[in-house]
Amino acid sequence: MIHRLLKGVPMKRSGENRIAILIFLVLLGTTLSAEPDVYFRSNGGVPAGDRVPLPGDLSDGQTLVWKAGLPAGHSTPCVTADRIFVSVFEKKLATVALDRKTGTRLWKRVVKIEGIEPTHSMGSPASSSPASDGERVYVFFGSYGLVCYDLEGKLIWDKRMGPFQDDFGASSSPVLAGDKVILNEDHDTGSFLIALDKLSGKTVWETPRSGHTRSYSTPVVWKSEGRETLLVAGALQLTAYDAQKGKRLWWINGLARIVNPTPVLGEDQLFVASWSPGGDTNSRISMEGWSTANRRWDTDGNQILAGEELPEGEVKGRLSIIDLDLDGGVNQVEWERYARVFKLARNSILAIRPGGQGDLTGTNVLWSYLRGVPYVTSPVLYRQVVYMVKNGGIVTSLDAESGKLLKQGRLTGLGNYFASPVAGDGKVYLASESGVITVLKAGVEWEISSSHDLDERIMASPVIADGRIYVRTEEALYSYGDPKVQITALTESQ
Repeated sequence: MIHRLLKGVPMKRSGENRIAILIFLVLLGTTLSAEPDVYFRSNGGVPAGDRVPLPGDLSDGQTLVWKAGLPAGHSTPCVTADRIFVSVFEKKLATVALDRKTGTRLWKRVVKIEGIEPTHSMGSPASSSPASDGERVYVFFGSYGLVCYDLEGKLIWDKRMGPFQDDFGASSSPVLAGDKVILNEDHDTGSFLIALDKLSGKTVWETPRSGHTRSYSTPVVWKSEGRETLLVAGALQLTAYDAQKGKRLWWINGLARIVNPTPVLGEDQLFVASWSPGGDTNSRISMEGWSTANRRWDTDGNQILAGEELPEGEVKGRLSIIDLDLDGGVNQVEWERYARVFKLARNSILAIRPGGQGDLTGTNVLWSYLRGVPYVTSPVLYRQVVYMVKNGGIVTSLDAESGKLLKQGRLTGLGNYFASPVAGDGKVYLASESGVITVLKAGVEWEISSSHDLDERIMASPVIADGRIYVRTEEALYSYGDPKVQITALTESQ
């Protein structure tokens, strides 16, 4: 990317000028050699470094570099060398490209669909985050499928997939592994992991995920000894797949029945947080055996428990999930499938030693912790401390090596948290749904250093790149930077 910065240098004494620019870039400490592939949590939940200062107080008006109005959507921005991509929903589903330096809108592309998939009342049909390899951008909509554009917004290919049987919608985001685009879709039926050729959109391989019920976690690409492995956190189980062929390699049991957080990669550890209602030790959801339930509630004797036959409670409240054939009732196969899910679900954060073959549950779980585990947000690993934030603004920090509780406290921003925390320059940033962004001074005894209320709903995770933190609300995208740092050349880096 450096040659793009040098392109405009005058020919006269160009050698001296170019050397001067290179020295300037080295002194500035930027990351111009960063990998071109960017996607949701492409850093594995581990910050790349602390070489560029970040703003410590977003309420200081001098730290706001620009603000760009946007249609609503929950997708985390995909920040590339000179552009930012987001998916949006404003009666129509679309992809928007912005200039990274100024926030100026460069283009908008709408996908034509017959109908919008159902989503959770707090969700959005534009929840999946785009991915980019520096030459193309890949955008997924559950109502449509996967779309590939070049950087100027020209359609290269599309792959129709959705909608899926899932009244919460689709939100797992595409990731890149070598020459492939990877997408995981776990829903009520027909769950699968797929790899597409990133140039043509043709299917390279597709692996069914039989038995996996709805979950929304984005896969992580783990690179070890020249091999790429896909780590997929789904209902009840973390599974590792070979990225080249889609073959199942190893797995760890003991996850929640619905998994939203994305796994976090450490140097030789993997951290997987999962929590959903009814999976805690002291408040577990359980279902009677089929014979007992059928005898008690099957009043017409047809071996199907219709919605009107079921009593009010956990099962009836989840009828849309359990009723896989959508006939308005629950048969024995559907009942026993979900009775098993409720029985095996566990809420915790696990530290795992990755790698091996087969079931590694009994050998590769290094530690587990049961409290403060988030439902939606992914943890972040920073300076060997794991930070988690859950609804209510409760922050829990754990020692990465031992799992020991370091500190637990409450933020000034209360309410729900859907945006995952990010970290850098000795700071951890956390954004509440109501729009309060809290900055922590990182450390074993972390403390709140500032808090800023945007008074706009935040569902997307912030993104840190080269001295900038990008915050997307339901109304706009904000770019913040430390005013003391010269940032002229940073628009060419990841």
